[in-house]
Amino acid sequence: MNTYQALVRINNQTVRTAVIADSQLHARLILEYQFGMNSLISYPKIAEDAGALSVDEAIKMIKPIKPLNLKQARVASLKRNIDSAKQQLKLEKDRQHHQQAIKPRSSAA
Repeated sequence: MNTYQALVRINNQTVRTAVIADSQLHARLILEYQFGMNSLISYPKIAEDAGALSVDEAIKMIKPIKPLNLKQARVASLKRNIDSAKQQLKLEKDRQHHQQAIKPRSSAA
């Protein structure tokens, strides 16, 4: 068994993590299983220094997201709807403005 190091993305931070595995492939699979498929930034390499966090220490850095209660979820949904409605309003105003700008040109020709 060898100690491998790799860079892993945890909460939008890059962390050097160490894992003990049989091979480089096994180390990659362990890290992807622990932190997610897209969290691995660099492939695992045999460790040369001891400056990396262990997998357990790195997992402790992950803070769980507390689920919203019913009232909080409703407020969050309404906020998302506001943003969507503002974007649709802007697009509609731009479309109408563009239609008005084209109308005089077509009648002049």
